[in-house]
Amino acid sequence: MKEIRKSVGEMSGGKRQTFGGKVEASVGADDGGKVSVRCTVNGEAVELRAYPLARLLDVLREELKLTGTKEGCGEGECGACSVIISGVLVNSCLIPFAQAEGAEITTVEGVASGERLHAVQQAMIEAGGAQCGICTPGMVLAAVHLLERTPCPTEADIREGLAGNLCRCTGYMKIFDAVVHAVNETQKSER
Repeated sequence: MKEIRKSVGEMSGGKRQTFGGKVEASVGADDGGKVSVRCTVNGEAVELRAYPLARLLDVLREELKLTGTKEGCGEGECGACSVIISGVLVNSCLIPFAQAEGAEITTVEGVASGERLHAVQQAMIEAGGAQCGICTPGMVLAAVHLLERTPCPTEADIREGLAGNLCRCTGYMKIFDAVVHAVNETQKSER
């Protein structure tokens, strides 16, 4: 096993999160340098083989068929490919597959509880925050991440929490309204 130090830049504030783990570097003659990575995706333990520098976005979409995570720009600028890795919101188009070793990954498919949508997902539908659907999965994960850290966000908190995600359809107000609606619904259900 080869020790690899992994770090992911958090989208806000330039803080760094480090993940521990080892990547199985057993390379067969016919696999062209692929490595095995063990991680948890949406609560399920998985072991995947792919090239170490393959984008996490591509591995999630192609190997696990989790196509909710979208590619927008492929440069880490739009947030359409956002996932949560061990509590950190990241752009999966910038994360090499090998950095997922030992990580807990949440994609938009893992946010709902069975058939019951997460409050943010339901609010996006009810408030009209989802339009073409390209940015929606990233926006949902950014909002879920925000609400995990700040259960009662201010408008400024919401704007900052979603700042790494771009939308060309809604003008953002319906998305911000959806987050407020999700907070209100969550508070009602907790009473």
